[in-house]
Amino acid sequence: MSTGHATVKLPIPLANRLQALAGARNTAALVRVRRPRGAAQRALAARNFASNDYLGLSTDRRLRAATVRAAAAYGAGSGASALVCGYTDLHAALELELADFTGRSRALVFPSGYHANLAVLGALARRRDAVFADRLVHASLIDAIVLSRARLRRYAHRDPAALAAQLGASRAALKFVVSDGVFSMDGDIAPVRDLARVARRHDAVLFIDDAHGLGVIGPGGRGAVDLHACGEAEVPLLVGTFGKAFGAAGAFAAGPADLMEAVLQHGRTYAYTTALAPAATAAARAALAIIREEPWRRAHLAGLIDHFRAAAAAAGIGVLPSSTPIQPVPVGDARRALRLGDALCERGFNVPVIRPPTVPAGTARLRISLTARHCATDVDALVETLDELLRREGASP
Repeated sequence: MSTGHATVKLPIPLANRLQALAGARNTAALVRVRRPRGAAQRALAARNFASNDYLGLSTDRRLRAATVRAAAAYGAGSGASALVCGYTDLHAALELELADFTGRSRALVFPSGYHANLAVLGALARRRDAVFADRLVHASLIDAIVLSRARLRRYAHRDPAALAAQLGASRAALKFVVSDGVFSMDGDIAPVRDLARVARRHDAVLFIDDAHGLGVIGPGGRGAVDLHACGEAEVPLLVGTFGKAFGAAGAFAAGPADLMEAVLQHGRTYAYTTALAPAATAAARAALAIIREEPWRRAHLAGLIDHFRAAAAAAGIGVLPSSTPIQPVPVGDARRALRLGDALCERGFNVPVIRPPTVPAGTARLRISLTARHCATDVDALVETLDELLRREGASP
C-alpha cells in the first residue's frame, strides 16, 4: 500500500503561473525560508537579533503564569467570535485597561493587527472616499484600503507637505490619512503632530498603526502618538499589537466611542473571526501591567540603541537613521544580503535579511532588532562580527 500522495494535476494556466512565480523568485534571490526554532533556543536570545519582542516579555514568568491560569479556567480557545460567545470578562477588562493606557474613550481587542486594520477601514471607508497612505505603510494597511474599495493615494514617506498637496486636490467624500507610527523596515518614526495638523486643516481623519511604537517609545511607553503629544482629538484612530513589545499575541483598535461602536458593528474581521484566545488575552493584560510598572526596560533598551549606533559608527557600518529598536543595515543587492545573513547565522547570530517585495528593489537590508534581553556585550559581538563580514564582502571580487 502506497503511503505517498498522488500527484495533483493542476489546470495548465495555474501550473504555468506557479512555474513563472518560482522562476522569478529564484532568479532574483527572493526565496523565503522558515527556520524552526525549538523551545530550548530561548537560551540563545543573546544572539537573536530578529525578534520584535522589544521588552523581552514573551518569556517573562508573569506572562506565562497568566497564560496557564487563563487556559485552565477558560480553555484553549475562545470558541466563537466576540459577537457570539467568544467575548469574556478578560477581554472586557483588557479593553478598559487599554483605553486608559492610550488615553482613548474605548478599545476593541482583535486576534491580530491585520484583523484590526481590516476591520477599522472596512467599517468606516466607502467607495467614494479616499485614503492617503504613507508610501511605506505596512502591508495590512494597504490590504485594508484596497478591500474597503476607497481610493488609495500614496504620499511620499514622512512628507506632510506632499500629503497636504494631495489632500487639497482631492474631492473625495471622506478623507483618511494612514501611517505607521514606527515604520517596521526602516525604524523611523512618523511625524504624527505634523500629520495631525495637515489632516485637521483638510478635514481628514488620521489613523496611526503604532504596532512597533507602543510599549517602546513615548511617555510611559504609550507610543509615537504620545511622543508627539497627540490625543484622541488629533489621532481619532489608533491600532496597536500585543505581538511585539507586549510579548504576547493579538491586537487592539482604540478611539472615540462612536467610531469603535461602528467598528464593532460593521467590522467584518471583528464579527466573523474567532475572538482572541482567553489565555493570550490574559498574557496581554499581564504585559500591559509590566509596561506601566517597569520603565527600566525601556531605559535599558534606549541605552542599547545608543550603544549599537555608536559602535556601528565607530566600525564604519552604515545604519539607517533610527532611534527605535529597529536598526536596518542597508546592503542593496539581495544576493549580497543573503550571503551576509547566512554568514551571520553560521556564526550563531540570527539577523533577518529583508528583500523585495517587503522593501523596494535595490534596498535589501539586514534588519537588526534590539531587545531588553540583550546587553552591551551582545551588541559588541554582533558589531564586531558584522564588521568582519562586511570587510570580507568588500574585498571579494
